[in-house]
Amino acid sequence: MSATAAPPAPPAEPQKSREPVLRKPSTRKRLVPYWLLLPGILWLLVFFALPLVYQASTSVQTGSLEQGFEVTWHFQTYVDALRDYWPQFIRSLLYAGTATLLCLLLGYPLAYLIAFKAGRWRNLVLVLVIAPFFTSFLIRTLAWKTILADGGAVVDVLDTLHVLDVTGWLGWTEPGRVLATPMAVVCGLTYNFLPFMILPLYTSLERIDGRLHEAAGDLYATPATTFRKVTFPLSMPGVVSGTLLTFIPASGDYVNAELLGSTDTKMVGSVIQSQFLRVLDYPTAAALSFILMAIVLLTVTVYIRRSGTEDLV
Repeated sequence: MSATAAPPAPPAEPQKSREPVLRKPSTRKRLVPYWLLLPGILWLLVFFALPLVYQASTSVQTGSLEQGFEVTWHFQTYVDALRDYWPQFIRSLLYAGTATLLCLLLGYPLAYLIAFKAGRWRNLVLVLVIAPFFTSFLIRTLAWKTILADGGAVVDVLDTLHVLDVTGWLGWTEPGRVLATPMAVVCGLTYNFLPFMILPLYTSLERIDGRLHEAAGDLYATPATTFRKVTFPLSMPGVVSGTLLTFIPASGDYVNAELLGSTDTKMVGSVIQSQFLRVLDYPTAAALSFILMAIVLLTVTVYIRRSGTEDLV
């Protein structure tokens, strides 16, 4: 080899792979999500599942408070409860459905204004929406006894506008009287559960991208068409959530029926409360509760399937 020849190059070392090595998480880290879920699961077991099982066993018992109750698997209690109190079930669903529809008709425009038109007043209006929660549910309902009192301003205005003539023909009011009628109960339900409708609607509307409205306008869509084709379909999760949050508690409510209604406007919640605390017929009260739960669950399931949305706010 000549002195001017270059020495042979050393063999190239194999390049190390720069791809990240995925390490399998340790057992302790894999268990962290389950430990975080444990308090919630225990809460549901202690305060929901166990009472539900206890009420289920109570519904098939026979006996009395003096002699004691014994599980005899007496399912006839369900048949008797449904046969004796089916008018209260129908009345509860009718009142709850009417109040839910009114909450939707009243709450949607307000939620729309808060989401798109309120501007800097948005937070103030939201506080006003939840302001009724600062007082007791009982106090809010009792206030309606004064608002709808005979000879009051509300009744006089409705009578002057002949609204009571129409509602009286439907059987919802009496001549010159609103209190202790179905209309009074529905008014109380609508007022007490209206915030549960407005807040989900506002959340759903507030998430809509404003550029979609601009795009609809660029395509020469009228405001009505934009609302029908863009706004309302995108707000359906809020509509579904709001109607569920309103209908479910309203169907089992008894405070409004007790304070604003009469014996002819009793809802099934009033019957359950009476059976538990006055008649002391625990099996019948438990059976009524499970029948109501089954009816509401079936209604909600059908409604969610028909609504065409799986995204709930």
